Amino acid sequence: MATLSTHVLDTSRGLPAVGLRIALESAAGSLLAEAVTDADGRAGDLAPGELGAGTYRLRFDTAAWFGAHGVEGFYPEVVVAFDLAGDEHSHVPLLLSPFGYSTYRGS
Repeated sequence: MATLSTHVLDTSRGLPAVGLRIALESAAGSLLAEAVTDADGRAGDLAPGELGAGTYRLRFDTAAWFGAHGVEGFYPEVVVAFDLAGDEHSHVPLLLSPFGYSTYRGS
């Protein structure tokens, strides 16, 4: 079984994205877990128990987060789909700005 974490950085301010809501969903769209990033922009344990192999999605509520900071963003949400294959820990960082984002498989 796999475990999962994420880290969100606001690259426009050079700071962690504190208080950003995240949903973990199955490939079929079922909600599996929810989290809010901490003071370091992290959500350390998103797996409800542990996750099996398969396709999952992280849905970041960027509209609410940017709105709370008085920023008009272009993307109301960021959805990152990814495959888990085995028992390893997966880390999915998000680099975020009002008009762009980037993600990668972290460690």
